Amino acid sequence: MGFQPVYVVDGARTPFLKGRNAPGPFSASDLALQAGRGLLIRQPFAASDIDEVILGCASPSPDEVNIGRVVALRLGCGHKVPAWTVMRNCASGMQAIDSAMANIQNGRSQLVLAGGVDALSRAPLLYSEAMVRWFARMMQARTIGQKAAVFAKLRPAQLLSPVIGLLKGLTDPNIGLLMGQTAENLAWRFDISRQQMDQFSVGSHQRAVEARAAGHLGEIVPLVDSEGCVHDHDDGVRADSSLAGLSRLKPFFDRRYGRVTPGNSSQISDGAAWLILASQAAVERWRLEPLGRITDSQWAALDPAQMGLGPVHAATPILQRHGLALDDVDLWEINEAFAAQVLACLAAWESDEFCREQFDLPGALGSLPRARLNVDGGAIAVGHPVGASGARIVLHLLHALHAAQAKRGIAAICIGGGQGGAMLVETIA
Repeated sequence: MGFQPVYVVDGARTPFLKGRNAPGPFSASDLALQAGRGLLIRQPFAASDIDEVILGCASPSPDEVNIGRVVALRLGCGHKVPAWTVMRNCASGMQAIDSAMANIQNGRSQLVLAGGVDALSRAPLLYSEAMVRWFARMMQARTIGQKAAVFAKLRPAQLLSPVIGLLKGLTDPNIGLLMGQTAENLAWRFDISRQQMDQFSVGSHQRAVEARAAGHLGEIVPLVDSEGCVHDHDDGVRADSSLAGLSRLKPFFDRRYGRVTPGNSSQISDGAAWLILASQAAVERWRLEPLGRITDSQWAALDPAQMGLGPVHAATPILQRHGLALDDVDLWEINEAFAAQVLACLAAWESDEFCREQFDLPGALGSLPRARLNVDGGAIAVGHPVGASGARIVLHLLHALHAAQAKRGIAAICIGGGQGGAMLVETIA
């Protein structure tokens, strides 16, 4: 049996809010709740009519470990609607969609709410191992004298040097590299200059500004915080982004020889994105008018030190299965973890050596037209709430295809740990 298309009925996302070295105004479940409410209220079915809820999240808080279930109950899906959480690092939201598709295709579900969320600004500060051991000794002490002796061994540095949980999460434990260091690897491998990275990043901001002005971000549901403030746009987008401004930033991951800076990297953000997926039977039952359908998907794995090439390894098999060239795809969304990473993907497809070695092709696959890539900007401008980005790019790709009156698109994402994910989507004539 071939791949049975699954319909994307509708979708919504929150604005992506830039982390500013302090906890943001919304928890992860708050973000998913507000986006979900805005989406479900306009549907002809009730929340309790959904067959299951699947939510991707890379960094759930300790009190929301199965955040999918937490949010499903808060959305009013009821006690009988199963809900669960998936984690595939940067592709957690895309994994939620893929899991929903699988359950629809095998008949377990007909109507699924799937998406992703993360509130990275609320990533925890952790105690060092030495501090944890000190607490353990204090708990074991029974008498006042024993406790005083343990207390006397406390050093201020233990308290004042917390471990940043986000940095731990963005470091690959097998190779000991931060994700940005893997981007430096790709910049060196494909000879990508600092100016090329910065120019790409300026373009991301410019396209995002133009998209907002043109009304191309209709999937955004405004957020309202506890103080009544409305957040209705991606607040990391900079209309004043320029080559001159970015050139003043210093490399972050390799301070002596590096080219990757905060300005040509994705932003640490908070945000959520949802899609409603449906079978043909559900579309007919509820008389739904889908945005489009997902016609294929692919996961791939590669060297973790080269993880940014994940989109190439995942999207290429889709192209081969469907007999497509790069320019046969009307629009592309490649998540902008780093400018170096996206540019490396384009260079890899243009490389005879890479395509022969990795895909047994006679030569280069070709050039991906830049005019078709991330037409409304990407994560460098918009932000990258890790668990949400995979869902965002699939949802926005469908909206962008409609805006361009185009038919076919591919969304692809690199994944920390050395993986890639891709989905082929189509609008419906």
